[in-house]
Amino acid sequence: MSKQQNLCVGEATMKLLEQYGVDTVFGIPGVHTLDFCRGLNRSKIRHVRARNEQGAGFMADGYARASGRPGVALVISGPGVTNALTAVGQAYADSIPLLLLSADAASYTLGKGWGCLHEVPRLTDTTAPLTAMAATAMAPDDVPELIGKAFSIFASERPRPVHIAIPLDVLAMPVNSDWHAVTLPERSVASSKNIEVACQMLSQAKQPMICVGGGAWRASAEITRIAEQLGAAVIGSTAGKGIIDDGHPLSLSAGTVRGEVQEYLKQADVVLAIGTELSEVDSFVETLEINGRIIRVDIDGRKMNDLYPADLPIIADAASTAAEIADGLTNAKAREETAGEVAAIRSAILNNLSGSEAKHCIALDVLRRVLPADTVVMGDICQIVYTGAFAFDVPAPRLWHYPAGYCTLGCALPDAIGAKLAMPDTPVVTFAGDGGFMFTVQELVTAAELKLPIPIILWNNEGLKQIQDDMKLRDIPLVGVGGINPDFVALAQSCHCHALRVDSADALASAVRDAFAADRPTLIEINESDGWLNG
Repeated sequence: MSKQQNLCVGEATMKLLEQYGVDTVFGIPGVHTLDFCRGLNRSKIRHVRARNEQGAGFMADGYARASGRPGVALVISGPGVTNALTAVGQAYADSIPLLLLSADAASYTLGKGWGCLHEVPRLTDTTAPLTAMAATAMAPDDVPELIGKAFSIFASERPRPVHIAIPLDVLAMPVNSDWHAVTLPERSVASSKNIEVACQMLSQAKQPMICVGGGAWRASAEITRIAEQLGAAVIGSTAGKGIIDDGHPLSLSAGTVRGEVQEYLKQADVVLAIGTELSEVDSFVETLEINGRIIRVDIDGRKMNDLYPADLPIIADAASTAAEIADGLTNAKAREETAGEVAAIRSAILNNLSGSEAKHCIALDVLRRVLPADTVVMGDICQIVYTGAFAFDVPAPRLWHYPAGYCTLGCALPDAIGAKLAMPDTPVVTFAGDGGFMFTVQELVTAAELKLPIPIILWNNEGLKQIQDDMKLRDIPLVGVGGINPDFVALAQSCHCHALRVDSADALASAVRDAFAADRPTLIEINESDGWLNG
């Protein structure tokens, strides 16, 4: 007798996810997911109840973003999917492996417009633009095939989200065969010819530079080795921050956003761009001026001839390619002037800060001193995080996160919940602004229920400060960027969290230390108008 006989599709799906290494799913149970819930009760997978499906999506994103393992959100059809779709869009923009698993209306009703519960006439058409694959399982045996395709995408392609919908009648159907995880494909490797040409271009360059993005996170040691062999400065995107230690004398951190770094990039005669889109969201200019020849290494062949056509396109895995390039540069002569140039640029950046950025740096310096080196920072869309991209040093990849691409408010807290559950022995902290924090504030209850010791650094500047600044710059009267805030300390306490306002550097440091030792999250409010931030 088959091991999976007497299991329905919902139960067998959870058993199959276990085979792919899934240990946690995030969601909110509903009437359409009851057979999934039956399966959860018969599996070792932990279910984390979010307070909104958007929060569940962000938690799955944070789980994957911090660990590199696929995150899973399990939601009802209709509003469950559309609520989670903002998080799916974030994962799509940042190349995060997220599986959105949902129910759907009964298969015999699809497309008929009968007005069924949670009905979207073509549900996967809604998610298709923001996923690598969106598909509906119309029969039990479709499920293992689609899940196998999803995990194959995560393993071997640009790891964008996948949505699999299973109609509620299919979820209840019996499974009459054993389902097994498939053997996952490996990522493509570079040709020896391309490696040889890349090494020749780099070794002959007078001023080579390296640009890194999130796609290169597994290549940290290899890229550092290349940089040292060439004496090449390394410029990170926000997702590439820490791929070479921010404290390394050749690192310009995630400095792409700074004019000082953009001017320096113009001087390169060869640019090695690894796992990066060279996107305008990292520089806030539509097109960077790159005058040198470009070697692009990316798993996504569509990046080879976009705004920055590659002189040498290499469609391959970043880590294996970087290792081969490093091996081929053993006789390269390192450029000696680079470290001094990098130090001068970093000094110039700190001398050219705006008033708000200077305040951010005072707080960030305290936080850097008190946070353990391996702390994972989950940042929201707020000004202190923008500043931290170039002013808060991290020693390794996957320690600094904020969704610069999709740029969605409210991600940081639920992202941090997902990260902490993925990596329970690693310290995790949230950086958020008062505006964005209100988008997903209800997930404080989820974090408190899970007893997660997450410090939540809330930068309160009493409004949507970035948009205020942009309006003032363009002489636009302020519209919709002010208004009242709640009492954040009282709000957090009502959600079963610790909370306090800090009024000095010592108070901030003490609060963070206490937060890591607590039995629940701690909200730590910093007000931008406080005198201690004036230096």
